[in-house]
Amino acid sequence: MNIVIIGGGPAGSEAAYRLAGEGYTVDLVEKENSIGGNLNNWYQLFPDRKPASEVVQGLQQHLNHPGITLHIDTEAIGITESAPGKFSVKLSNNTVLHSAAVLLATGYKLFDAGRKEEYGYGIYKRVITSAELENLFTNHSLATVYGDTPQRIGFIHCVGSRDEKICNYHCSKLCCITAIKQAIEVREMLPEAEIFCFYMDMRMFGPGYEELYREAQEQHNIKFIRGRLSEAAENINGQVVIKVEDTLVGKPLRMSLDLMVLMVGMEAAAGSGTLAGSVQIPLYPNGFIRPADPHTGTNLTARPGIFTAGSCTSPMNLTDTLTDARSAAWQIKKWLTGPDKQ
Repeated sequence: MNIVIIGGGPAGSEAAYRLAGEGYTVDLVEKENSIGGNLNNWYQLFPDRKPASEVVQGLQQHLNHPGITLHIDTEAIGITESAPGKFSVKLSNNTVLHSAAVLLATGYKLFDAGRKEEYGYGIYKRVITSAELENLFTNHSLATVYGDTPQRIGFIHCVGSRDEKICNYHCSKLCCITAIKQAIEVREMLPEAEIFCFYMDMRMFGPGYEELYREAQEQHNIKFIRGRLSEAAENINGQVVIKVEDTLVGKPLRMSLDLMVLMVGMEAAAGSGTLAGSVQIPLYPNGFIRPADPHTGTNLTARPGIFTAGSCTSPMNLTDTLTDARSAAWQIKKWLTGPDKQ
Protein backbone atom coordinates (compact mmCIF):
# COMPACT_ATOMS: atom_id res chain seq x y z
CA MET A 1 0.00 0.00 0.00
CA ASN A 2 1.13 3.53 -0.72
CA ILE A 3 1.10 6.40 1.79
CA VAL A 4 1.57 10.08 1.02
CA ILE A 5 3.31 12.22 3.63
CA ILE A 6 3.14 15.98 3.17
CA GLY A 7 6.07 17.78 4.79
CA GLY A 8 9.71 16.72 4.86
CA GLY A 9 10.63 18.18 8.23
CA PRO A 10 11.57 16.02 11.23
CA ALA A 11 8.01 14.68 11.67
CA GLY A 12 7.42 13.75 8.04
CA SER A 13 10.90 12.29 7.56
CA GLU A 14 10.76 10.19 10.70
CA ALA A 15 7.26 8.88 9.90
CA ALA A 16 8.34 8.03 6.34
CA TYR A 17 11.28 6.01 7.64
CA ARG A 18 9.14 4.12 10.16
CA LEU A 19 6.42 3.31 7.65
CA ALA A 20 8.89 2.21 4.98
CA GLY A 21 10.42 -0.09 7.59
CA GLU A 22 7.00 -1.73 7.95
CA GLY A 23 6.92 -2.52 4.23
CA TYR A 24 4.80 0.36 2.94
CA THR A 25 5.75 2.52 -0.01
CA VAL A 26 5.88 6.21 0.84
CA ASP A 27 5.75 9.38 -1.23
CA LEU A 28 7.27 12.18 0.84
CA VAL A 29 6.43 15.65 -0.48
CA GLU A 30 8.53 18.65 0.54
CA LYS A 31 8.01 22.16 -0.86
CA GLU A 32 11.59 23.31 -0.14
CA ASN A 33 14.69 22.03 -1.94
CA SER A 34 15.89 19.99 1.04
CA ILE A 35 14.42 18.06 3.95
CA GLY A 36 14.70 19.09 7.60
CA GLY A 37 12.29 22.01 7.73
CA ASN A 38 12.90 24.57 10.45
CA LEU A 39 15.56 22.33 11.96
CA ASN A 40 17.88 23.68 9.27
CA ASN A 41 17.74 27.07 11.01
CA TRP A 42 19.29 25.73 14.22
CA TYR A 43 22.94 25.57 15.21
CA GLN A 44 22.75 23.59 18.44
CA LEU A 45 19.83 21.91 20.19
CA PHE A 46 18.72 22.18 23.79
CA PRO A 47 19.30 20.98 26.40
CA ASP A 48 22.42 18.98 25.44
CA ARG A 49 23.80 21.34 22.73
CA LYS A 50 23.86 18.61 20.10
CA PRO A 51 24.55 20.02 16.60
CA ALA A 52 21.28 20.25 14.69
CA SER A 53 23.10 19.28 11.50
CA GLU A 54 23.72 15.80 12.94
CA VAL A 55 19.99 15.23 13.33
CA VAL A 56 19.30 16.48 9.80
CA GLN A 57 21.99 14.17 8.42
CA GLY A 58 20.42 11.24 10.26
CA LEU A 59 17.02 12.02 8.78
CA GLN A 60 18.54 12.28 5.31
CA GLN A 61 20.23 8.90 5.64
CA HIS A 62 16.95 7.30 6.69
CA LEU A 63 15.28 8.62 3.54
CA ASN A 64 17.63 6.52 1.42
CA HIS A 65 15.28 3.62 2.13
CA PRO A 66 14.16 2.04 -1.18
CA GLY A 67 10.51 2.27 -0.14
CA ILE A 68 10.60 6.09 0.03
CA THR A 69 10.21 8.41 -2.96
CA LEU A 70 11.16 11.99 -2.14
CA HIS A 71 9.53 14.86 -4.02
CA ILE A 72 11.45 18.07 -3.23
CA ASP A 73 10.74 21.56 -4.54
CA THR A 74 7.16 20.33 -4.82
CA GLU A 75 4.11 21.56 -2.95
CA ALA A 76 0.96 19.60 -2.19
CA ILE A 77 -1.94 21.89 -3.11
CA GLY A 78 -5.00 19.76 -2.43
CA ILE A 79 -6.40 16.43 -1.27
CA THR A 80 -9.47 14.62 -2.56
CA GLU A 81 -11.09 11.37 -1.44
CA SER A 82 -12.89 9.30 -4.07
CA ALA A 83 -13.87 6.54 -1.64
CA PRO A 84 -12.95 5.54 1.93
CA GLY A 85 -9.23 4.86 1.94
CA LYS A 86 -8.68 6.16 -1.59
CA PHE A 87 -7.02 9.55 -1.58
CA SER A 88 -5.50 11.66 -4.34
CA VAL A 89 -2.97 14.40 -3.60
CA LYS A 90 -2.42 17.02 -6.29
CA LEU A 91 1.08 18.51 -6.49
CA SER A 92 2.30 21.84 -7.79
CA ASN A 93 3.92 20.14 -10.81
CA ASN A 94 0.47 18.80 -11.82
CA THR A 95 1.35 15.27 -10.68
CA VAL A 96 -1.32 13.39 -8.75
CA LEU A 97 -0.32 10.86 -6.09
CA HIS A 98 -2.72 8.13 -5.02
CA SER A 99 -2.66 6.65 -1.56
CA ALA A 100 -4.49 4.60 1.03
CA ALA A 101 -3.67 7.15 3.76
CA VAL A 102 -2.31 10.69 4.01
CA LEU A 103 -0.13 12.12 6.77
CA LEU A 104 -0.07 15.89 7.26
CA ALA A 105 3.31 16.93 8.68
CA THR A 106 3.30 20.52 7.46
CA GLY A 107 5.00 21.90 10.57
CA TYR A 108 5.04 25.58 11.50
CA LYS A 109 6.38 28.93 10.38
CA LEU A 110 8.27 31.47 12.44
CA PHE A 111 6.43 34.62 13.41
CA ASP A 112 7.23 37.62 11.22
CA ALA A 113 8.85 40.02 13.70
CA GLY A 114 8.11 42.94 11.37
CA ARG A 115 4.48 42.74 12.49
CA LYS A 116 5.57 44.08 15.89
CA GLU A 117 6.63 47.48 14.60
CA GLU A 118 7.25 48.83 18.08
CA TYR A 119 10.20 46.44 18.40
CA GLY A 120 11.98 47.97 15.42
CA TYR A 121 12.75 44.82 13.45
CA GLY A 122 13.57 45.79 9.87
CA ILE A 123 13.99 49.39 11.03
CA TYR A 124 16.97 49.26 13.39
CA LYS A 125 19.93 47.20 12.25
CA ARG A 126 20.83 46.07 15.74
CA VAL A 127 17.51 44.24 16.09
CA ILE A 128 17.60 40.63 14.89
CA THR A 129 15.55 37.47 15.41
CA SER A 130 16.48 34.31 17.26
CA ALA A 131 16.71 32.47 13.92
CA GLU A 132 19.18 35.05 12.62
CA LEU A 133 21.26 34.67 15.77
CA GLU A 134 21.44 30.91 15.11
CA ASN A 135 22.94 31.74 11.70
CA LEU A 136 25.58 33.89 13.40
CA PHE A 137 26.45 30.96 15.66
CA THR A 138 26.80 28.75 12.59
CA ASN A 139 29.23 31.27 11.10
CA HIS A 140 31.07 31.54 14.46
CA SER A 141 30.78 35.31 14.51
CA LEU A 142 28.67 37.70 16.59
CA ALA A 143 29.73 40.88 14.84
CA THR A 144 26.84 43.26 14.13
CA VAL A 145 26.08 44.68 10.69
CA TYR A 146 28.28 47.62 11.72
CA GLY A 147 31.24 45.27 12.21
CA ASP A 148 31.53 45.79 15.97
CA THR A 149 31.23 43.23 18.75
CA PRO A 150 28.18 43.79 20.97
CA GLN A 151 28.88 44.33 24.65
CA ARG A 152 25.30 44.52 25.90
CA ILE A 153 22.76 42.06 24.49
CA GLY A 154 19.07 41.79 25.31
CA PHE A 155 16.79 38.83 24.57
CA ILE A 156 13.10 39.69 24.24
CA HIS A 157 10.80 36.75 24.97
CA CYS A 158 7.33 35.99 23.59
CA VAL A 159 7.55 37.89 20.31
CA GLY A 160 4.44 36.79 18.45
CA SER A 161 3.23 34.53 21.26
CA ARG A 162 0.76 35.17 24.09
CA ASP A 163 -0.05 38.48 22.43
CA GLU A 164 -3.64 39.69 22.25
CA LYS A 165 -2.76 42.54 19.87
CA ILE A 166 -1.95 40.12 17.06
CA CYS A 167 -4.47 37.46 18.18
CA ASN A 168 -1.82 34.87 18.99
CA TYR A 169 -2.94 33.67 22.40
CA HIS A 170 -0.89 30.46 22.45
CA CYS A 171 2.49 29.83 24.04
CA SER A 172 5.11 28.68 21.52
CA LYS A 173 6.79 26.56 24.23
CA LEU A 174 10.33 26.89 22.84
CA CYS A 175 11.08 30.61 23.17
CA CYS A 176 12.16 30.55 26.83
CA ILE A 177 14.53 27.62 26.53
CA THR A 178 15.86 28.91 23.20
CA ALA A 179 16.69 32.25 24.81
CA ILE A 180 18.53 30.48 27.62
CA LYS A 181 20.51 28.30 25.23
CA GLN A 182 21.40 31.26 23.05
CA ALA A 183 22.33 33.45 26.02
CA ILE A 184 24.78 30.78 27.20
CA GLU A 185 26.23 30.49 23.70
CA VAL A 186 26.68 34.27 23.56
CA ARG A 187 28.38 34.20 26.97
CA GLU A 188 30.82 31.54 25.74
CA MET A 189 31.72 33.66 22.72
CA LEU A 190 31.69 37.02 24.57
CA PRO A 191 32.81 36.39 28.17
CA GLU A 192 32.79 40.11 29.11
CA ALA A 193 29.39 41.02 27.67
CA GLU A 194 26.30 41.98 29.67
CA ILE A 195 23.41 39.68 28.79
CA PHE A 196 19.76 40.22 29.74
CA CYS A 197 16.61 38.18 29.21
CA PHE A 198 13.31 40.09 29.39
CA TYR A 199 10.51 37.61 29.99
CA MET A 200 6.81 37.31 30.86
CA ASP A 201 7.02 33.96 32.64
CA MET A 202 9.76 31.36 32.44
CA ARG A 203 8.17 28.16 31.17
CA MET A 204 10.63 25.26 31.55
CA PHE A 205 8.52 22.24 30.65
CA GLY A 206 11.08 19.80 29.18
CA PRO A 207 13.66 17.46 30.72
CA GLY A 208 16.86 19.32 31.49
CA TYR A 209 15.30 22.73 30.84
CA GLU A 210 15.08 23.87 34.47
CA GLU A 211 18.66 22.76 35.04
CA LEU A 212 19.81 24.81 32.04
CA TYR A 213 17.91 27.81 33.42
CA ARG A 214 19.74 27.54 36.72
CA GLU A 215 23.05 27.09 34.93
CA ALA A 216 22.45 30.29 32.97
CA GLN A 217 21.98 32.24 36.20
CA GLU A 218 24.53 30.60 38.48
CA GLN A 219 27.39 29.83 36.09
CA HIS A 220 27.01 32.30 33.23
CA ASN A 221 25.65 35.40 35.02
CA ILE A 222 22.71 35.84 32.66
CA LYS A 223 20.38 38.46 34.14
CA PHE A 224 16.64 37.76 33.97
CA ILE A 225 14.18 40.66 34.19
CA ARG A 226 10.45 40.03 34.37
CA GLY A 227 8.91 42.64 32.12
CA ARG A 228 7.59 43.16 28.63
CA LEU A 229 9.15 45.53 26.15
CA SER A 230 6.93 48.54 25.48
CA GLU A 231 9.09 50.60 23.14
CA ALA A 232 12.35 50.51 21.22
CA ALA A 233 14.15 53.40 19.54
CA GLU A 234 17.60 54.22 18.22
CA ASN A 235 19.97 56.75 19.78
CA ILE A 236 22.57 58.88 18.04
CA ASN A 237 25.20 56.19 18.62
CA GLY A 238 23.16 53.64 16.74
CA GLN A 239 22.28 51.67 19.85
CA VAL A 240 18.77 50.37 20.53
CA VAL A 241 17.17 52.08 23.51
CA ILE A 242 14.39 50.06 25.11
CA LYS A 243 11.75 50.83 27.70
CA VAL A 244 10.61 47.96 29.91
CA GLU A 245 8.67 47.82 33.15
CA ASP A 246 10.24 45.50 35.71
CA THR A 247 7.01 43.95 37.00
CA LEU A 248 8.69 42.28 39.98
CA VAL A 249 9.78 45.58 41.54
CA GLY A 250 7.19 47.78 39.83
CA LYS A 251 9.70 50.17 38.27
CA PRO A 252 10.25 51.24 34.66
CA LEU A 253 13.63 50.52 33.07
CA ARG A 254 15.40 52.29 30.25
CA MET A 255 18.42 50.59 28.74
CA SER A 256 20.62 50.86 25.65
CA LEU A 257 21.60 47.68 23.83
CA ASP A 258 24.22 46.88 21.24
CA LEU A 259 22.14 43.95 20.03
CA MET A 260 18.50 43.06 20.63
CA VAL A 261 17.35 39.53 19.86
CA LEU A 262 13.64 38.88 19.33
CA MET A 263 12.57 35.37 20.36
CA VAL A 264 10.06 34.77 17.59
CA GLY A 265 7.29 32.27 18.23
CA MET A 266 5.60 29.63 16.15
CA GLU A 267 2.57 30.05 13.91
CA ALA A 268 0.66 27.54 11.81
CA ALA A 269 2.10 27.01 8.35
CA ALA A 270 -0.12 28.37 5.59
CA GLY A 271 -0.17 24.99 3.88
CA SER A 272 -1.80 23.38 6.89
CA GLY A 273 -4.99 25.38 6.50
CA THR A 274 -5.11 24.92 2.74
CA LEU A 275 -4.76 21.15 2.86
CA ALA A 276 -7.01 20.68 5.87
CA GLY A 277 -9.66 22.85 4.24
CA SER A 278 -9.61 20.77 1.05
CA VAL A 279 -10.98 17.80 3.04
CA GLN A 280 -13.02 19.74 5.64
CA ILE A 281 -10.70 19.10 8.57
CA PRO A 282 -11.27 21.81 11.22
CA LEU A 283 -8.58 24.12 12.54
CA TYR A 284 -8.02 25.77 15.90
CA PRO A 285 -8.60 29.55 15.92
CA ASN A 286 -4.81 30.05 15.70
CA GLY A 287 -4.67 28.04 12.46
CA PHE A 288 -3.15 24.80 13.76
CA ILE A 289 -4.93 21.59 12.72
CA ARG A 290 -7.47 20.35 15.26
CA PRO A 291 -7.00 16.63 16.07
CA ALA A 292 -9.92 14.24 16.41
CA ASP A 293 -9.47 14.20 20.19
CA PRO A 294 -6.95 16.22 22.23
CA HIS A 295 -6.34 13.30 24.60
CA THR A 296 -6.80 9.98 22.79
CA GLY A 297 -6.73 10.93 19.11
CA THR A 298 -3.91 13.41 18.68
CA ASN A 299 -2.69 11.84 15.41
CA LEU A 300 -6.21 11.39 14.05
CA THR A 301 -8.37 13.94 12.27
CA ALA A 302 -12.05 14.36 11.57
CA ARG A 303 -11.44 12.64 8.23
CA PRO A 304 -10.64 8.89 8.65
CA GLY A 305 -7.49 7.98 6.76
CA ILE A 306 -5.89 11.41 7.13
CA PHE A 307 -3.46 11.76 10.02
CA THR A 308 -1.23 14.42 11.54
CA ALA A 309 2.26 14.46 13.04
CA GLY A 310 4.40 17.12 14.64
CA SER A 311 3.86 20.83 15.06
CA CYS A 312 1.10 21.24 12.48
CA THR A 313 -1.28 20.66 15.42
CA SER A 314 0.54 22.70 18.10
CA PRO A 315 4.02 23.95 18.99
CA MET A 316 6.37 21.06 19.85
CA ASN A 317 10.04 20.62 20.55
CA LEU A 318 12.12 18.23 18.45
CA THR A 319 11.90 15.35 20.91
CA ASP A 320 8.10 15.50 21.05
CA THR A 321 7.92 15.93 17.27
CA LEU A 322 9.88 12.74 16.59
CA THR A 323 7.87 10.83 19.18
CA ASP A 324 4.64 12.10 17.65
CA ALA A 325 5.82 10.99 14.21
CA ARG A 326 6.39 7.45 15.44
CA SER A 327 2.97 7.48 17.03
CA ALA A 328 1.42 8.63 13.76
CA ALA A 329 3.19 5.83 11.86
CA TRP A 330 1.72 3.30 14.27
CA GLN A 331 -1.76 4.81 13.89
CA ILE A 332 -1.49 4.62 10.10
CA LYS A 333 -0.40 0.98 10.25
CA LYS A 334 -3.32 0.24 12.57
CA TRP A 335 -5.69 1.94 10.11
CA LEU A 336 -4.33 0.03 7.10
CA THR A 337 -4.35 -3.37 8.81
CA GLY A 338 -7.69 -3.04 10.66
CA PRO A 339 -10.42 -5.69 10.35
CA ASP A 340 -12.27 -3.68 7.69
CA LYS A 341 -9.12 -3.50 5.52
CA GLN A 342 -8.61 -7.29 5.25
